[in-house]
Order: sequence, then structure tokens, then C-alpha cells
Amino acid sequence: MPKRKIKAKPEDYIPLHPDDVKHSLEIPVKQIDKKSLVKIEKQGKKPAEEKYTLIITEKPQAALKIASALGIPKKQTEKGVPYYKVERTGKKIVVAAAVGHLFTLTQEKKGSGWPIFNLKWQPNYKVKGNEWSKKYYSLLSKLCKNASEFIIATDYDVEGEVIGLNILRFICKQKDAKRMKFSTLTKEELENSYKNLMKSIDWGQAIAGETRHYLDWFYGINLSRALMEAIKKAGSFRIMSIGRVQGPALHLVVEKERKIKAFKPQPYWQVFVLIEGVELKHNKDITNKKELDKFKELKGKIGKVETKTIEQNISPPAPFDLTSLQTEAYKFFGISPSQTLRIAQQLYLAGIISYPRTSSQKIPPNIQPKKILEKLKATYKEVSLVTRDKPVEGKKTDPAHPSIYPTGEKAKLYGDQAKIYDLIVRRFISCFCPDAIIEDKRISFKINNLIFTAKALQVKEKGWLQVYKAKLKETKIKDLNGEYEVEKVKIEEKETQPPRRYTPASLISELAKRNLGTKATRALIIETLYNREYIKGKSIEATSLGISLIETLEKNSPIIIDEDLTRKFEEETEQIQMAKKNLESKEKKVINEAKDIIEKISHQFKKKEGKIGKALIKANNYMREQKREENTLNACPVCGKGKLRILFNRKFRRYFIACSAYPKCKTTFSLPPGLIKPTGKICDKCGFPKLLRIMKGKRPWEFCFNPECESRKEKSK
Repeated sequence: MPKRKIKAKPEDYIPLHPDDVKHSLEIPVKQIDKKSLVKIEKQGKKPAEEKYTLIITEKPQAALKIASALGIPKKQTEKGVPYYKVERTGKKIVVAAAVGHLFTLTQEKKGSGWPIFNLKWQPNYKVKGNEWSKKYYSLLSKLCKNASEFIIATDYDVEGEVIGLNILRFICKQKDAKRMKFSTLTKEELENSYKNLMKSIDWGQAIAGETRHYLDWFYGINLSRALMEAIKKAGSFRIMSIGRVQGPALHLVVEKERKIKAFKPQPYWQVFVLIEGVELKHNKDITNKKELDKFKELKGKIGKVETKTIEQNISPPAPFDLTSLQTEAYKFFGISPSQTLRIAQQLYLAGIISYPRTSSQKIPPNIQPKKILEKLKATYKEVSLVTRDKPVEGKKTDPAHPSIYPTGEKAKLYGDQAKIYDLIVRRFISCFCPDAIIEDKRISFKINNLIFTAKALQVKEKGWLQVYKAKLKETKIKDLNGEYEVEKVKIEEKETQPPRRYTPASLISELAKRNLGTKATRALIIETLYNREYIKGKSIEATSLGISLIETLEKNSPIIIDEDLTRKFEEETEQIQMAKKNLESKEKKVINEAKDIIEKISHQFKKKEGKIGKALIKANNYMREQKREENTLNACPVCGKGKLRILFNRKFRRYFIACSAYPKCKTTFSLPPGLIKPTGKICDKCGFPKLLRIMKGKRPWEFCFNPECESRKEKSK
């Protein structure tokens, strides 16, 4: 009996694996017997995997959240890197993550000269040697090969779009992809985002982000190289940096420092009178001492008093954008802006707050705030105070995201995470609460054409104040109406005070007000200024190096710290972000403009390179000497001749204490890990200086470094 021929249908064919370039024919499945299959495998031919939709996220946590929202995820790993397989309505989906930027800009040809403009995007692992980054790169490269559809699900902002664009064009070899847009990682929003996919990535954000990267490289790398080259030619070495936002930010701090140093206190006098036990203050400060005579004659004289009480409604504060969250976190808890952003990002990835990098102060109806409030009821009894149907909102908007708000999902939180989350929740709830009503009482006393006043404030109805903290100091004074005699006159001499220094939070607010940097980068810029030792202290003080750098740039290349130019570039990248067409030509225009400016700076700088280098070395040496003095402690208890100093061991990356008389005296004291600073305080148990340990993620710790101190022994018990 003859063998029956089997006719294969189109769906019975499996295409060969894309890597197999030797064979281009498709093999019908039903015609492959076991012997043939073994033979095919030996020849390096293998049936391809089934096609799927590949969703690319920015971080591994987001990948798991999206996979869990779309179905029951099956976790897979490749060299320790996780990804997830999901089936949804018969469709196969793979969700995989990057780890932030997998690509970085680098110069096409190696070299340390400047200016450099020939740049290209390169994988991070090739430029910086990040092996962990290479694993994610390799996995995405593998997964792209069998994907039939691509969806970008990185953070919906400028940086997220650049991350997605680079993965698409350099790894997946795709020109475009669909886009998931979401502000929270809740199941409901992620499902909705998947159902309502954008047809394309946000090209405005992508090109604006790429433009910003080019600008930052042109300024940051070229100008930092220029500074270090100047120092090198002057016979020294120091890592220095300056950037298009870093320069103007440092300039602001130095300008403030100059005003403080130039400030000369002036005397002035405040005059008070006592009437019926109530103290009232003259409505003007006196700057001419001779004018005080007319006040001394008031005792025993009669004047007219009037009391007015005004009722005021105080509305709740607007919901948080990133800048206001950073400011409030610093005000209430002393948490730095950069740490606040890191914590907020963690809370977002945990799915319990919305995306934090936003400049919006709006709570749109589509986030269903009433549902969120209902969820929060279980842990926040203050939800019962909600009366508003529409929340109080601020003026600022953001096309990408609403304000920062809680999702109502639960998570166990501790320490600073719990504090930041609680602040966000309370701010959100307060937006739906009634106004606070206060009574503002003012007493006015008129005598001899002079006016004295006293004020008191009392909360009549707390409203939103029961939910969210506010600095309102309640005071009481009795009502006074009619004619009264002056019982006492008091004159206090005071001095005018210098301008207040910036704090990290107030500097971020100032940068935002001036449109310098972005909501996502301002905290990092301030952190860089600290790391480069241009600024120091919580009450920000410009160091001698920071002051010298600005003075040097003002004399030799003021364009580097030109605030208007920096703002202009920010505005131009924002215009690209909002544009719908001609994006690449707009990008080219901004980049060429930046190149011309860097060329001008280069000509200016190279003419005066020697002067610049010498000035910076002088400032650096002076700062080193200051640091040595600051880190010098008490006399050595062993030799009595040398002094104990805080030193840093570069090999072990730890601080320790040693005697300045080394090698004759080899006395040393070990110190705990972290940044160590002197406090200026003395231990009351042993008389040794007390030190401060500062470590990321931990509270600052004050301690005595004497191992024989009673305070150390008490703690060890």
C-alpha cells in the first residue's frame, strides 16, 4: 500500500529561528519525523518560538506590576534577570525591564581634548563597564527577536521616553511602538492603560529629552574638562565639574554669600507700651535714636484704644507637586530634596502613590478621588472630615501627570518612607476638607499721633487643620475699647540681620521659580554641588573653592554662568516637547546653537587658561588647609606632642583618627562607616571631642570616639 502524502496547511509551518541564516525555507511541522528533527537540530536548525507582544518597562518592579495587572505572571530568569510571561485573551505577552538608561552619550573618537561635539549613543556597559546593565541589555536583545509587537511602558516623562526610544531603535531595531501611559502602578490604571494604548511613543518628549542630553554633555563634559585641564597645566589635579544649570545654581549661592559678607548691621529700636496688662508695639521701627525722646514722655498719658476682630477663611493648601513635596519634607522632617525624591520613587514603584516627577497641582476627576478616599478610611479616620465634592487645586499643571496623590493601596512602611507617605496622604485628604476659620484680633492704640498695635490669632473652626500640619500660633488678648493710660514704656535696641542663607529646599524652590533645571534634576544638581565641595552645610554656604570658581568664570567666561542663556535652552526644549511636527529640525537648531556658544567659550577660556588654573589651585589649597583645621581635634593623649586629626583611608573608604606626630606616634582610633564630622562639642563623661556620623538612610549620630569613655560602656551593657 503506497504511503499517503500529507498536505500541510499554512498554520502547520514553523519559521526557522531568526539567528539561523543558513536556511530560509520553512519546514512543515507534520512532515517532520523524529529522525529528521534530530538531524535538523544537529545542523543547527531549530523551530522558532511563538510570537508575542513585548512590553518594555523602565524598572524591574514596574515590570512585575504590569505583568500582574494583565494576567497571572509566570516569572522567567535569564542570568539572574527576571522577566514575565502573561497570557491575556489568548494573546501572549512578555514583560521585561531596563534598569534606567541602558545607553549613554559618548564621543565617537577617544581623546581628552575639548570641545567635543561628535557624539553617539553607546550601551552603558561598554562605556562604564556596568556588568549588571549588560545582563538587562542582553535579555532585551534576545526577547526582541521573537516579538511581533512592541509596547513602551517606561515612566511617562522626558527621561522615560528617551530610555524607551533608545531601546526601540538600538536594541529592537524598530522605528516606533505603541505606548502605555499611566500615573500609578495600580491594577485598574495599568489595565486601562493597556486597553487604551497610544498609537505611538510621545515623540515630543523623546526628542526634547534627547536634546537635553546633548546640551548637558556639551556643557557638562566640555566645560568640566576645561577646568581640569586648566588646573593640570598649572601643575596640580582636582576633579571639578560645571554645567549649564550647575553654574547658575552655584552663582545664586555665591551671590547670597557676597551679600552676607558685605552686610553691615545697623542699629534700630522697637518701642512698646503697656496698657491694662496688654503690650502693644509701635507700628514702625525707629532708625534715628533722637526720635526715641518723644516716646519716653508717653508714660501716664491717655490715648484711645479700639479692638477689631476679623473672621477669615483659610483654604487648604494645593496638592503636592514635586517641588512643594520636597520643600515640606525638609521643613517638617529635615529630609533632603534628593532623599525625598528617592523615597517618593520607591513609594510609586510600590504602587501606593502616583508618579512623583510632576509639576501639576491638579486632582482630575478621572483618578476617581472619592474611591481613593474610601480606601483610605480604614487607616485615616480624618477622611470623615471630608465635605468638598471638588478638591482645592493650585494653578500649576503638567501635561503628563496629575499632582502627587495616594492610590489607597496598602504597604508596610517604616522610618522616612512612612513620614513621606503620611505627608502625601494628609495633604490629599485636606484638599477635600472645609476651610479653617480663624479670628484675627487687632488692637490699635493712638496717642500723640503715634500708633501702637497688638495682634492675636485664634482658630474658631479647625477644618483642614485637623488633617494637615500648619504653623499657626494661637494667642489671646483681651478686648480693649475706649480711653486708657499708658502704664509703661519699653524700648528695645536691635540690629538688622544679614540675608538668610538658602537651605536645600529653598534653593530648589528658587531654581524652580527661575525655571532653571527640571523638576527631576534640581535635587541632583544641588547634591553635585555638595559632592564637588562647592557648597557646605544645611544652611548652604559657598566654600572658598565655590566662590573662587564663580569669580574666575565671571572674569574669564561669564557666559558659563549666564542664567538667561540657561533659561532660554530650558524654554526651547520645552517647546520641542510640546511640538507636533518638525521635531528633528527644532532639535538640530538648538544643538547647533549650543555648539556655537561652546566654541565661543573655548576661545575665551584657552586664552586665559593659565590664570584660571592658578586661581582654582589657590582656592583648592586654601580649602584643604581649612579642612585640616576643622578636622584637627584634641591633643594626643599618648604622646602629648601631636594633635589628633580625622583622616580618610582611600583604600578602605573609611575615616579614622591618627596623631599628627606620625610616624613617631602611631596612635589611631577607628571610626564607624559613613561621613565623619567634628561637632565642636565636648563629651561630658571624658572630655574628648564629640563627632557626628552621617550615613545615607540613617539618622545622624553624635558619639564620643574614646573607646574607654563611660558613655560607650553604658551603651554596650
